Amino acid sequence: MIVVPLAAILIFGLLYATYQNFVDALRVFTGVPFGWVGGIFALWLRDMPFSISAAIGFIALSGVAVLDDMILVSYVRQLRKKGVSLDRAVMEAATTRLRPVLMTTLVASLGFLPMAFSTGMGAEVQRPLATVVIGGVIGAMVMSLLVLRVLYVLFKSPFKPRVAIANVGIEEPRQLVGAG
Repeated sequence: MIVVPLAAILIFGLLYATYQNFVDALRVFTGVPFGWVGGIFALWLRDMPFSISAAIGFIALSGVAVLDDMILVSYVRQLRKKGVSLDRAVMEAATTRLRPVLMTTLVASLGFLPMAFSTGMGAEVQRPLATVVIGGVIGAMVMSLLVLRVLYVLFKSPFKPRVAIANVGIEEPRQLVGAG
């Protein structure tokens, strides 16, 4: 009751320190509750009770769940700083950062897979922890790719598109690759 909320507060504080922006920190933090939903669903699916080791899994999951959102939000911020429109930046981030998001999720979930199905000594501690992390990172990934895009469009980005300024005058905006 104390450690899990404290971990969530610390994660949000670190996100705010990273982005220096409440809205972007909140966007990235949405991965944490989405991950928790996935972890709870995984515990329910495997018919496991909530235990201390599952709570530790939720703490570990909270740190890993923000990685997917950080990849997407950071890339959208980069594109917005270059002057790309919000809709285009969100779409491009979702398509070009799909592979890193999938790799982050696969590394975390495959790394915990042996723990999730262990039967040896200490398995009663390992299984709930691994189950929470696996279910949570998969849930956070799916929600990041679907819901984060909607959140970005609903809550406008703080960056305004800029036109590059040359030493002598104003340049024409650069054409994006594949733009019609």
